[in-house]
Parts: sequence; structure tokens; C-alpha cells
Amino acid sequence: MSSTPEKWQPPTKRIRLSREQRRQQLLDVAWRLVREEGSDALTLPRLSEEAAVAKPVVYDHFGTRNGLLIALYRDFDARQTAMIDAALEGSSPTLEGKAGVIATSYVDCVLAQGREMPGVLAALAGSPELEAVKRDYQLAFIEKCRKALAAFVGRRGIGPAGFWAMLGAANALSDAAATGEITAEQAQDELFETIVAMINRSHR
Repeated sequence: MSSTPEKWQPPTKRIRLSREQRRQQLLDVAWRLVREEGSDALTLPRLSEEAAVAKPVVYDHFGTRNGLLIALYRDFDARQTAMIDAALEGSSPTLEGKAGVIATSYVDCVLAQGREMPGVLAALAGSPELEAVKRDYQLAFIEKCRKALAAFVGRRGIGPAGFWAMLGAANALSDAAATGEITAEQAQDELFETIVAMINRSHR
């Protein structure tokens, strides 16, 4: 007596990712590689293996290793921008509210990326492409802060040097928190005080 044949199942169809979805998948795998093995391990052939895609796909998206590293930097900054934008949108319309959000969000975003971002930046040291991209994001961040704090600035105003000093403090404090030299709370508190002091000077 023959057994009842199993019901036929069609073969599983591979889901085809859009170009943007594939790019994000590759970036996610690249971040994992940097986190687990360091930026030196990140090459386009290695990314191809880890993501289980053909090498031409990876080269089509990033072109070169520097192109991949720049894409990681852009990915980090895009998430940082979205995080700060959302926090500012929901913050109280006071100096303490805006300064607190800027300080907390900036430090939190750097810490959320762990040690991966310093590794990416180290791998790109001296790259003209990185300097151009960093400059664009720095100017955009300064303009965002200028708008968020505009209602609290005194008649003296705040020149470009003041905002560049604020950004320098934000980077130094975040890096110190990331390496464990200070706590996240200490970094956020000090950055908050730096922002408030900058505003207070504009009233003198």
C-alpha cells in the first residue's frame, strides 16, 4: 500500500531587494564587521563574502574601500541628524530644553555607535573626500544649532567662532565618553553648560 504523497510546495522564491535596501544591507554588514574585527578587516571582497552577494554588486554600490568608508560616515551622520531633529521637535521651547536636547542627543548618538566610528575615521585619515563630507555635515549641524538657539541669543550675537567652539567641545566630550575617560552624563552636562555659557555671553 502506497503512502499518501506529500502536497507539492513551490520552491522558496528569493526576495529581490531594491537598490536602496541592498545598500542598507551592505552597510549593516559593514558596521558589524568593523564592530567585531576592526576597520582593517573591512574590504570590498570581504564585505561581498559576509553579505553573500557577488563582488560586482558591492563595487557597484561603493566603488572603492574609501567609497565604502565614506558611505558609513554618511550613514552615521544621517542617523545622528534624524535623532537630533526628532529630539528638538519634541523639546520644550526654553534655552534649557534646547541646549539639553542638543547635548544629550549628540553624546548619545556617538556612544550608540560604540568604537566603530573612530575606526572608520582612522581608516580615512587624510582623505580629501572625508574632509569635504565632514565639512558639509559640520556646517549643517552648526546651522541646526543656530536656528534652535536663535530665540535666546542676545544683542551681541554669536559669531562663527562660538559655534565652532561648541562643536569642538561636543566632539571632544563625546570621544572622551566613548573611551571611558568620563561618563556619558558628565559629557552631556559639560556640553550643556558650554552651550548655555555661549548664549549667556551674547547678552553681555
